Amino acid sequence: MADKPSSGSRKENRRLTVVEDRNHYDDLAAHLSELARTLHQQAGTQDTFDEIVRAAVETVPGAQHAGLMTVVGKHEVQTVSTTDALPGEVDQAQFDTGQGPCLDALFKDKIVSMPDVSRETRWPAFTERAGLLKVSSMLSFQLFVQDDDLGALNLYSPEVEAFDEESRHIGSLFAGHAAVALAAAQEREHLTEAMRTRDLIGQAKGILMERHKLTGDQAFTLLMRASQRANIKLRDLAEKLVHTGELTPPSHNAR
Repeated sequence: MADKPSSGSRKENRRLTVVEDRNHYDDLAAHLSELARTLHQQAGTQDTFDEIVRAAVETVPGAQHAGLMTVVGKHEVQTVSTTDALPGEVDQAQFDTGQGPCLDALFKDKIVSMPDVSRETRWPAFTERAGLLKVSSMLSFQLFVQDDDLGALNLYSPEVEAFDEESRHIGSLFAGHAAVALAAAQEREHLTEAMRTRDLIGQAKGILMERHKLTGDQAFTLLMRASQRANIKLRDLAEKLVHTGELTPPSHNAR
């Protein structure tokens, strides 16, 4: 008959388990901190998209492929970044059928899991298509909801039940960091675009002031009138004037 572990041995085993768990979470925290720094260092929104999907495969247990899906104004759904061709093919099956875990993560639930495509009953039209692709399980996270703009991080695996509770936990933490970084990248991009628009309008005003001996207010009024008459955005009209010297429609009666 085998000897039962002593009380001291059991305590030591529990102590080792606690230490291992603590080390695991310390490593995870360090990895996520480094991820946050890396994401915030990306040059723009698309670079951030690309880094998110790359890092997701490295970070979330079970993930072999990753993609990002967005919706602008709750109607324009598109896949904006993938690690390879598979996520785009699976997403296209969801676009074509109007159903699937990624779409649910966009519009309904914060986390959507599909453990086994061959046994899935929630999205019959999609799973029929997905069964022809090299995907057996999926895990999707709602990444952000900002006004009418939505986003989801989608993970794919050719293995059945590739994603467990740890995958959901780490994926949720990862998605939180990714959402913050993406919001920051979008804000920087918006600010950069706003500054560029301001500079273009300023240059266009300068051209009109010099060409027609106008004040700044008169030049701006001329731009606004031309924009309204041509049904062209003020920024686009200013860019055309700066690059071509032409103002459409021609009008020089702003005085």
